[in-house]
Amino acid sequence: MKNKLLDLVVYIYQNYKKADQLSKPRLVKTIYLIDWKHSIDHGKQITSIKWYFNHYGPYVNDVIDTIKANPKLFEVESKQKIYGDGISDHVRFRGSNEVVFEENEKQTIDLILDNIHKYNWREFMAIVYSTYPIKSKPRYSELNLPKLANEFRVTKNTQLT
Repeated sequence: MKNKLLDLVVYIYQNYKKADQLSKPRLVKTIYLIDWKHSIDHGKQITSIKWYFNHYGPYVNDVIDTIKANPKLFEVESKQKIYGDGISDHVRFRGSNEVVFEENEKQTIDLILDNIHKYNWREFMAIVYSTYPIKSKPRYSELNLPKLANEFRVTKNTQLT
């Protein structure tokens, strides 16, 4: 069975315009945006991640766990943060795996990647926090993206009529 999350992380590192600046939080939230957009357009996520809204927005350990479980593709260097308030993981992609997605998945991924690289962290987070799941659910709750996408479509259509 293919690991869609691993394929997605590889694809992002191969195609993100500023992959050398891709932090762990930005990577996770990029995948969240991809899953959210795909849920809106196609009623399902690309990954099987069970998203969670913690105090830093949508977050899961699945992404970094997948990276760390694949040392042939990724090197993870953990460093003390500059101001000493914790550890930061820097990920370096060192593989060249070819990944294949369904055409509608690739379109969703490319749309998000083509647009988000140009935003600084503050602007990027404003986009993440403006999404319906984050605006409609309380912190510390699970985010069922396909279900929330359906609610979003119904709400949006109701507001237009």
